[in-house]
Amino acid sequence: MRLRKKLPQNALRAFGGGAAALCLLAPAAAQAPSLAMLDGLEKGEWALKFRDSTPARKICARTGRELLQLRHTATNCSRYVVEDGSNEVTVQYTCPGDGYGRTNIRRETKSLVQISGQGIKGDIPFQFSAEARRSGPCP
Repeated sequence: MRLRKKLPQNALRAFGGGAAALCLLAPAAAQAPSLAMLDGLEKGEWALKFRDSTPARKICARTGRELLQLRHTATNCSRYVVEDGSNEVTVQYTCPGDGYGRTNIRRETKSLVQISGQGIKGDIPFQFSAEARRSGPCP
């Protein structure tokens, strides 16, 4: 013999709605990294020195996120944060029609970082390792 207490329909609806809301909020909270390490970098012009034959270049970093997509300058790229630490971040991104990449940035100081990246630009694979150092204010 099974005893079963019947809940009123209103209670079931309220519980179901609350459970659904929790299910919707949980993934959002889990996917809301802040990339605070990049926010803590000094703003201004950064000199990039690549460890291969890629020519050195300078970029203006207003948020630090400019260092994430060095081979893809498109703004319509979607990003997925793999690691969001206090001294290191790793981000994967996809740029529709232009390829994808994965970038790791390790902070040594607020004005010096190590960057490694790999991916596909157009139809051509790339892989790089670089040092970025703040060199002054943006022009």
